[in-house]
Amino acid sequence: MSITAAQVSELRKVTGAGLMDCKKALGETGGDQEKAIDYLRKKGLAAASKKSGRAATEGLVGSYIHAGGKIGVLVEVNCETDFVAKNENFQAFVKDVAMHIAAAAPLHVRREEVPADLVEREKEIYRAKARETGKPENIIEKIIEGQVNKYYADICLLEQPYVKDPDKTVQTYLNETIAAIGENISIRRFARYVLGEGLAKKESDFAAEVAAAAGV
Repeated sequence: MSITAAQVSELRKVTGAGLMDCKKALGETGGDQEKAIDYLRKKGLAAASKKSGRAATEGLVGSYIHAGGKIGVLVEVNCETDFVAKNENFQAFVKDVAMHIAAAAPLHVRREEVPADLVEREKEIYRAKARETGKPENIIEKIIEGQVNKYYADICLLEQPYVKDPDKTVQTYLNETIAAIGENISIRRFARYVLGEGLAKKESDFAAEVAAAAGV
């Protein structure tokens, strides 16, 4: 059956679980709200939401270096206590997140951080393309909603498919870790560095590349 955005939104309000987790729960339970709540609780995802409002001011700044030193990541992940910050599972989570960022190159942690003007620009592009198909406006708006969600999934860390297990999102992995450790955990910020990114190459280097490409 088709799961509506309203159903997903309502389940998220009740459980605090991620959008993709709520959609999957409803899909697995035929759209039954109560069964979907039980599904999330069994997965530990609803329980994680109860901890999300608690202050997380301890934690770690983790790092990951890839491709022979050509890509580097720093990520700050917070937890509630210094004790958990020293926990092996927490430290493994921080390392996994840093590695994911190196591989997937997100631009933001969560969708709320994406500038509104960028989202509106994307919507206008999607709207213009959809109108060319001649579809009714109500269908076009649904298409735009789906495209915007895909846009967020491309650029927002928490909504990206987790590189080590693409069947779940980074948010799902975060929720599972919260449920396992028993404390609120929050990915606060990150920085991703690519060697030479943004630097203009010297004219001699460029000429050498052109010559090589031409077989000179």
